[in-house]
Amino acid sequence: MGKCSRLERTKAILADLLSFQTISGSSNLEMIAYLRDHLAALGADIRTYPDETGDKANLFATIGPDQPGGIVLSGHSDVVPVKGQDWTVEPFALTERDGRLYGRGAVDMKGFIAAALTTLSDFAASDLRRPLHLAVTYDEEITCFGAANLMKQLAEDDIRTGVAIIGEPTGMGIVEGHKGCFEYTTEFIGLEGHSSRPENGVSAIDYAVRFITRLHELRLELEVRAPADTRYTPPFTTVHVGRISGGTARNVIARHCQVDWEIRPVRVQDADFIKAAMADFVSTVLKPAMTAIHPEADIVTHICTEVASFETEPISEARDLVGDLTGNRTTSVVPFGTEAGFFQSAGISSIVCGPGSIDQAHMADEFIEERELKACLDILGKLPVL
Repeated sequence: MGKCSRLERTKAILADLLSFQTISGSSNLEMIAYLRDHLAALGADIRTYPDETGDKANLFATIGPDQPGGIVLSGHSDVVPVKGQDWTVEPFALTERDGRLYGRGAVDMKGFIAAALTTLSDFAASDLRRPLHLAVTYDEEITCFGAANLMKQLAEDDIRTGVAIIGEPTGMGIVEGHKGCFEYTTEFIGLEGHSSRPENGVSAIDYAVRFITRLHELRLELEVRAPADTRYTPPFTTVHVGRISGGTARNVIARHCQVDWEIRPVRVQDADFIKAAMADFVSTVLKPAMTAIHPEADIVTHICTEVASFETEPISEARDLVGDLTGNRTTSVVPFGTEAGFFQSAGISSIVCGPGSIDQAHMADEFIEERELKACLDILGKLPVL
C-alpha cells in the first residue's frame, strides 16, 4: 500500500468508507472507529465526542504541533437514504466505471474525507510548523446537531483553530457564503366532533390553514425586503411549507394537524422576523380563538434544525488561503446549506471547497469523478503547514 499513488490510496480509503451505511440518524460509530484506527497509526491526537444516545460521535484529530491555530479539513459522515431510488450499482460499495467512482456518499462527502485522510497521512511524518486537523461530524443531512455540538465540545476543550475548509462538492470552486436553513414542525391540537356541528369542535386543520396563509403573506413581504446587493438566486429569503398532515375522516372534525415548514434566510434578521411574526400570530390570534372553545387546545412548534447562514466577509483568511492553493480568486455563493456557518460562528475563518458536483449528491448512482478527487489531493498536498 505504501508504494501506491496518493490517488490509489485515497480510492482504497473511499471504498472502505462507502461500505459503512451511515445513513443520517443511524450510528456512525463503525466509520468513526475506522478513522480513529488510521489516525492513531499516524500518531495523531484524537478526540471523539459521542452524542447523548452514544450511537453517534464526532471526531476531531490533529497532527503537528500542540498550539492554537492551524487548518481544519471538515466533512460529515452521514449520507442520505437509498430507499426508493433506482440504483444500477451497489450503493454501499465502490464501483469504478469510465473515470467515475460510484457509491452512496462518494461525492457527499466521503470522497473529501478520504482525500483528507490521505493528506494527513502524507504530512504526518513531517515536522509541521502549524497543526493540521480533521473534523468529521454526524447528522449533517438532517439536523446539523453534530457540527453544533462539535463547536461546543472544542470550546470546552479549549481547542482553538485558525482556518476551516469544509469539503462539500463545489468542483473545487470557492464558496464564500450560503443561506441558512431553519426547519420546523408545528403541531395543532384541537377538539374532535361531528362535522355537522363544527361549532362544537376545534378543527386543527382550519387553524393550520390560517397558519400557512400567514406564512405565505410574510413570504411575499420578504420578497420586497431583499438586500440590494444580494448574490443569491432567488435574491430574497424564502419560506416553504413542505408537508401537511392531519385529520381522520371527512365527517370528523380534525383533532390533530402537523405542518412541516422551513425558512432559508439570506440574512439572520429575516429568520428572526418570520419567527417573531409567527409567534405573535399564534399567541394573539390563533391560540386564543382555539382555547375560547376548548381550553386544552394548543399550538406547539418544534425546532428540527437551525443551520446558521454562512456570511460573506470582506476579509477572510480562509478565502485567501484557498485562493492561493487553487490559483482561483473567483468566488460564489450557493442556496444550499453546509456546516460552514457553525465554524464561522465559532470564530473560525471558513470556506467551502471540495471535489465533485452537488448535482450528483443525493441521486441514484451518486458518483465523484476520479479527476476531481485527484485535483483535490493536489490542492490539499500544498497546504502551508510545513
